[in-house]
Amino acid sequence: MSSTIRLARAVSLALTLAATPAFAGQFDYSFYGGVEHSDNVTLSGPAPVSQWVLVPGFGFDYIQQGATVQARVSGAAEYRNYMGNTYSDQKVGSLAGQVNWIVLPQRLDFVAQDYASVQPISALSSDAPGNQQQTNVLTVGPTLHFDLGSATRGQAELRYINSRASRTTQFDSSRGEAALRLIRDVSPTSQLSLNLESQKVNFDDREEVDYSRDQAFMRYTRKLAHLDLDASAGWSRIRFQRGYGSVSDPMGRIALTWHASTRNEFGIAYTRSYSDAAQDLINLAGPPTTGTPTSPPLGIQTGVAVIGSGVYLEQRLEGHYDYSNERLTASLSPWYNKLHYLEGLQPDQTGRGGAAGLDYRISPRLTASAFANIERVTYTTLLGRRDTTTNIGVAVRQFMNSHWSWRASLVNRRRTSSAPGQGYRANEVYVGFVYQR
Repeated sequence: MSSTIRLARAVSLALTLAATPAFAGQFDYSFYGGVEHSDNVTLSGPAPVSQWVLVPGFGFDYIQQGATVQARVSGAAEYRNYMGNTYSDQKVGSLAGQVNWIVLPQRLDFVAQDYASVQPISALSSDAPGNQQQTNVLTVGPTLHFDLGSATRGQAELRYINSRASRTTQFDSSRGEAALRLIRDVSPTSQLSLNLESQKVNFDDREEVDYSRDQAFMRYTRKLAHLDLDASAGWSRIRFQRGYGSVSDPMGRIALTWHASTRNEFGIAYTRSYSDAAQDLINLAGPPTTGTPTSPPLGIQTGVAVIGSGVYLEQRLEGHYDYSNERLTASLSPWYNKLHYLEGLQPDQTGRGGAAGLDYRISPRLTASAFANIERVTYTTLLGRRDTTTNIGVAVRQFMNSHWSWRASLVNRRRTSSAPGQGYRANEVYVGFVYQR
């Protein structure tokens, strides 16, 4: 089943749930349509192509906070008509959803997560339409809760995980995951847990190497009036079925968030762990753990995941600062990461960069936005190839009434690269209308 079909069924399911009294929740949706012009739609340095693109789309957001079902599902579907026929027309979609069904109160839950997105086929090439594919990661399974005393409880989880990509077949896999957690309330504001996790990964392509991942770690969380702490430390092991043996390393995660005031928030997080593309996309299905993003560029954006079967050791350091008042919302988020691929299926890389966003409400119905992001990646196993990519844009949106609005944006995209022919420059202009409920 293609990822597009999966997304369409997920949207249909969300619409059905919204119309069912037992699942009554808040359902918002929008229809949008516009035209975009790019002076380099192929994002090519040697041979830029100027072209108009017609972009109609649909988006929705569903929230359910009931006694039996809790859900948060957001998604969009978009059609891209390349009027100059440089590319075939595209149908793309995105979906990030979580549903928790309480089968037996305080005893048994059933959890479903889904994340559908557009990702690059090759991370070494530009974000041109020909380098985009649809991906989907679905996670389902039960969670059993049991008591071990007045302040201690246990949790057992079983999950089935299915990952699919429309072009990169090495990504396609089925996974089984089991976890056991012992949780103790140390105080009204702090919690300590022992976590054992095991995951078995089977790829559809028999040429890929199946593997298992085992983790054991302690986790400590504390929530105070102005400070949140989430820290984990333990050990992780990867065992390949053939060819690569096994490797093990210490793992750790720490995230610290300071709510300095009602308007200011600071955060910093560090992670050292084994991961892969599917696991990274699973994490995106949940709510963000840091940062409050301002208005993003219009439409469905292409992610930055390196889609494939490769397992890597990731070290990542990131921070964020958020500010908001009645008229202004701003965010700043620098980051640094380092990836070492165990099997050598992808080039090792070191990256650093950051993003900034600003929304300013000029009047109750008119908002101006600006955003910028920069990424510098050095591929250490490709003779030190270095790519620096920047995107800078401004946008404006005006509501004509409670349902209708128009918006326009201008984006400058640029990449410089030490690899011949991989740099580019492009300017994109968009104008469109939105109907929202």
